[in-house]
Amino acid sequence: MTPAERIEALRRDIRRHDELYYLQAAPEISDQQFDALMRELRDLEAAHPDLVTPESPTQRVGGRPAEGFATVTHAAAMLSLDNAYNEDELRAFDERVRKGLAADGPVRYVAELKIDGLSIALTYDDGRLVRGATRGDGVLGEDVTTNVRTIRAIPLSLRGAPAGRLEVRGEVYLPKAEFARTNREREAAGEPLFANPRNTAAGAMRNLDPKHVATRGLRAWTYQLVADAAAIPSTHEALLQTLAGWGLPIESHWRVCDGIDAVWAFCRDWADARKDLAFETDGVVVKVDAVADRDRLGMTSKFPRWAIAFKFPAEKVETVLREIRVNIGRTGAATPYAVLEPVFVAGSTISMATLHNAEDIERKDIREGDTVVIEKAGDVIPRVVGPVIREGVARQPSWIMPTACPVCASPLHRDEDEVVWRCGNVSCPARLRRSLEHFAGRGAMNIEGLGEALVDQLVTATLVRDAADLYALTATQLEGLERMGKKSAANLIAEIERSKGNEVWRLLYGLGIRHVGERVAQVLARYFGSVDTIAAQPPAALETVPEVGPVLALAVAEWFSDDANRALVARLAAAGVTTTGPVTATVTPEGPLVGKTFVLTGTLASLSRDEATAKIEALGGRVSGSVSKKTAFVVVGADPGSKAEKAVTLGVPVLEEAAFLALIMAP
Repeated sequence: MTPAERIEALRRDIRRHDELYYLQAAPEISDQQFDALMRELRDLEAAHPDLVTPESPTQRVGGRPAEGFATVTHAAAMLSLDNAYNEDELRAFDERVRKGLAADGPVRYVAELKIDGLSIALTYDDGRLVRGATRGDGVLGEDVTTNVRTIRAIPLSLRGAPAGRLEVRGEVYLPKAEFARTNREREAAGEPLFANPRNTAAGAMRNLDPKHVATRGLRAWTYQLVADAAAIPSTHEALLQTLAGWGLPIESHWRVCDGIDAVWAFCRDWADARKDLAFETDGVVVKVDAVADRDRLGMTSKFPRWAIAFKFPAEKVETVLREIRVNIGRTGAATPYAVLEPVFVAGSTISMATLHNAEDIERKDIREGDTVVIEKAGDVIPRVVGPVIREGVARQPSWIMPTACPVCASPLHRDEDEVVWRCGNVSCPARLRRSLEHFAGRGAMNIEGLGEALVDQLVTATLVRDAADLYALTATQLEGLERMGKKSAANLIAEIERSKGNEVWRLLYGLGIRHVGERVAQVLARYFGSVDTIAAQPPAALETVPEVGPVLALAVAEWFSDDANRALVARLAAAGVTTTGPVTATVTPEGPLVGKTFVLTGTLASLSRDEATAKIEALGGRVSGSVSKKTAFVVVGADPGSKAEKAVTLGVPVLEEAAFLALIMAP
């Protein structure tokens, strides 16, 4: 046998044993025997370097640590999923699907366990892995190919896949056993323990040294394909079988469900059984099986109408509330939070939890020193449910909201119509730190590398006093900071420079104006174009724009009436930040709904929130997020919120879905 033939035989054997071990959990040889095969292959490749290929198992870890991750564009947007938290919400999803398909009988679904990991997109060209990317903001992700190649469950080449480019999507996760092993090693080394498997996996994937990533023991499951329509099977069941046939890892507990009753049974079965799995899962993903039906149902701007994530009920545990502290946010909001005796719940160790506000603490009678019940809402956000009152156990005095900011000592105040206390000092270091983090965040100016730790250093060193100062930073200044070498400093300066060309709405959102989220920032940018034009508008003019109500309009006008804020915008413009864009929408001057304001609440069966808004605006009406006496109609769908109750209190007409459809469809 020639060296080339032996090398190819070894590669086939190693790939086969990788698949048996990582995909089928049925190894045929010991670790020592596997290592011997790898050693022989490495020795042969070292003697014949001309025979080394990128797909060889020996090439999974190699090269020097990267200086940073490039940004890449996904083949199609990686949308998030709508959530259901109980049986009624799951059945409401089924009703929407059946109505959208005009289906008389049950719809066929596929139910899969929802992996608590990190979303990944794997690109294959002619069956060869050429790129791995994180989800990022859904449109742009980080190129983590070198790290993906270290995950032995992910094949470097596919068997039997069609020619051309394919993007396979899935989840990278850390098995429970690997998480426990990693923490044992860190404890023995005197290092801080990781909080949970998901965060550990996410942190590993963003490590710049692939050799370090390889030690983590990451695994992966795949479940989606983005490719030419001809390459995609007609059902999700067939897709999963196809991916497995190509050698990709598929989580094996998925089930075809004829109707929502079978889906609900699957969810019930796994609510407790999931604890015996080798990995963390926080729910079930339910997908319409037929691709043709998915195409008919379509998508909203945020998620597909043909899929939903059912979240398992939050796990609850008891622990001791050591102390109640107050955090200051970017708008000055003073939010109490609990410092807890560390406790393990739903896959992670919790030492802090939200307490919402002072009124909530008083209503629940939560006190320092109490034994409290903790839960992770949606298995994500830890919160204090309430105290455990035991007869004969003494309690500390009731907690009282402090009167001064814990960071700058400025007085805290609360408006009459709010429950939130605020620090009014715009120069408060805590407000500045949070504001800069928000400004640099992915949803705003998206300045990669400008995270919490670096922001803290910039503020502490007084290098940055507001967002405009970021654009005056030099690489030399950054090189003097902790963990900032020449390359890292140069990369950050390049990111800051790139952000100057962002769309206007990103700047609007990044400015941190109260009540202005990403959606409202986009709307304002579409209707007014430039920041200066928005700044010149009185509240009444702002209210003519869809989705801008009186509270929001006043907040925007008040923000721009502040001399310091206008000076900040001027300095940003002078630094080269884009503050002007095209006007792409105008307020409809006529139509049967002109002058009428609608509020939407609950879930409509026939229209998404965006579609209902578009129809109202097309007829001259406008949509607001809050109910007032000036509201013309409140449109209610399934599971309406408090807005429906407020409408009744204020005497505002309430429209059920049928009446609303009749109104907007009337000639």
